[in-house]
Amino acid sequence: MKSITRDKEGYCIILKGSIQQEDITLRNIYAPNIGAPKYILNILQDFKGEISSNTIITGDFNTLLTSLGKSSRQKISKETETLNEALDQMGLIDIYKELHPKTTESTFFSSAHGTFSNIDHMLGHKLSLYKFKKTEIISRIFSDHNGMKLEINCNKTM
Repeated sequence: MKSITRDKEGYCIILKGSIQQEDITLRNIYAPNIGAPKYILNILQDFKGEISSNTIITGDFNTLLTSLGKSSRQKISKETETLNEALDQMGLIDIYKELHPKTTESTFFSSAHGTFSNIDHMLGHKLSLYKFKKTEIISRIFSDHNGMKLEINCNKTM
């Protein structure tokens, strides 16, 4: 690990290091419940010059990126559409959705509303898709959020 930094509120943690002599940056974001798409967009715009094929952005985004990520038929908001456009322009993809396009698994259960949704995400650069070997959602008993796991293929001969 080369460095660990976080914002003063603790909503964003940045880990910089290397795996088998290849630099990697992991950014974990916890977005507030209200205004999440705009918050995430602002964070991404703040460091878009630092995003490379070795950047992975994860966390509780508190927002759906697609309508497939929920158990109700709610429409995607204009703010989320704007966020998705920015992700596309930055070359970022939702790794889990890319590897499991038709999945019905979810990362979050709201007991208050009785709904399942995918508000936790792992984003990576589309040029690195070949590096993403496997991803899965890991069920949790004592939390309303499930975990997410990503296996990265570090073999440089690919």
